[in-house]
Amino acid sequence: MAKYIIGVDFGTLSARAILVDVATGEECKNSAVHEYRHAVMETTLPDGTPLPVDYALQDPRDYRESLGAVTRDVMVRNNVRPADVIGLGIDFTACTVLPIDAEGEPLCYRDRYKSDPMAYVQLWKHHGAQEYANRLTEVAAIRGETFLARYGGKASSETLFPRLWKICMEDPELYADMDEYVEAGDWIVGQITGRYLRNSCAAGYKALYSASEGYPSKEFFAALDPEFENVVAEKLKTPVAPIGSKAGEINAAGAKLTGLNVGTAVAVPIIDAHSGVPGTLKEAAENQMVMIMGTSGCHMLISKEEHVVPGCFGVVKDGMLPGFYGYECGQSGFGDHMDWFVKNGVPEAYAQAARDAGMDIQQYLTAKAEKLTPGESGLLALDWWNGNRSILVDNDLTGLMLGLRLTTKPEEIYRALIEAIAFGSRVIIDNFEKSGVAVEKVFATGGISQKNPMLMQIFADITDRPYRIAGSEYGGALGAAVLGSLAAGSERGGYDNIFDATRVMANLADVEYTPIPENVAVYDKLYREFIRLHDTFGRGDNDVMKRLKKIQLDAIAGK
Repeated sequence: MAKYIIGVDFGTLSARAILVDVATGEECKNSAVHEYRHAVMETTLPDGTPLPVDYALQDPRDYRESLGAVTRDVMVRNNVRPADVIGLGIDFTACTVLPIDAEGEPLCYRDRYKSDPMAYVQLWKHHGAQEYANRLTEVAAIRGETFLARYGGKASSETLFPRLWKICMEDPELYADMDEYVEAGDWIVGQITGRYLRNSCAAGYKALYSASEGYPSKEFFAALDPEFENVVAEKLKTPVAPIGSKAGEINAAGAKLTGLNVGTAVAVPIIDAHSGVPGTLKEAAENQMVMIMGTSGCHMLISKEEHVVPGCFGVVKDGMLPGFYGYECGQSGFGDHMDWFVKNGVPEAYAQAARDAGMDIQQYLTAKAEKLTPGESGLLALDWWNGNRSILVDNDLTGLMLGLRLTTKPEEIYRALIEAIAFGSRVIIDNFEKSGVAVEKVFATGGISQKNPMLMQIFADITDRPYRIAGSEYGGALGAAVLGSLAAGSERGGYDNIFDATRVMANLADVEYTPIPENVAVYDKLYREFIRLHDTFGRGDNDVMKRLKKIQLDAIAGK
């Protein structure tokens, strides 16, 4: 009988599971998806409590519900028995963190905290602790802390310590009551195995952890605030476990939730974007970049060399694949950048025309936008609708579009927004090259890369590089399945070496987008203009975006 691995990808809005034949690498036809009941809470909590600007929260109940739904559904839909599943791998958005008690219960479950925003899950794109990230950067620079160089010289509000520091300072009762502050991926694994660990991927990229140096010193945290001095010992107590290792096995509670058999191996989880690397690269080689194209955009580069890369979100040895330094950069807005316009900027006439044509609105806009030539719209946009993750590391930056006229059409705006994220990716790639880290091959994974050929051609033209497309639409879930096969090990029919696993389980499609020279020439001109805007508004020449944000916050506070 064939043996299978389940890979579960916890994304921003839903969880998805796939089944993979561990011996052949064949991905079963039917995946399973379950949307989070509460989605992303950006304006109110479930009880109606209003949320401040820049908050992005989730309810951990949604994760348990979704895991139970997708694991059971993917087995039923593919006629696979629990006895035939030898391992489970999980990837999860990060930094996505929550406070729990000593029993692993989220504090937002308690009546006393159900109206406390900080007791809920803070999603990766939660930017409510930007002030603390800025102060952390300042203190680290004054003290000459070397760890900051691994993170491009800046702390981000999309990481653990600024968020936890804010709780310590502004919500001390919650801080005192929490036993630990954990990544949601580690929490959900603990829920089904009874064993709580910190995965080395999230610890390295999102919590300032180094396998050789550990966390920053007590003295550093005391310099932030005396109340924060013992934060690691008090709130990050569980040990760090390497990705590719076994977290534990499904226990009775886990079996009841997932439908899997007690004793099924469960892998140490990995960040969703980083999971795309083992899910895409059959043969790992240095200077390869995997672009994950989803709600946000992530640029994952593996190299044999360690360099200081300004604005890089993190460089971690063995962070994505053993034997390589894994560099992470990214864009805080990617798919949701386009989705924002579709939901807020398209007239009803277009929506009706799309329905009449039997298309969804994105397909309709793409069909009209792909008829435009580069530069034809006269528009140029920055890609900061959700802040800038790389290379400016500044979540107080906002969107900008130039060239709008009374004759501007929706498809022109839509294409300009796509071009903006491609220009933003070129900034990241150029920054790697300038910092001594070569980008020799680029691979793309995620649903957008397979569903939108126009977007992929624009990326190839703007970055002047070919893009090879991953074979699976669900590269993150496939990478999680690879790690699940390692947790099972060869004794159960899995693998003992990650590269043996990827050679069988990872895959690439026979699709490649190559640059069109005449398009490259036009986009080079537009890119020079993009860089001028990028530096003017992003490097302090004109902080109008931040001043507008301050005026907005003052206005809201005064209501």
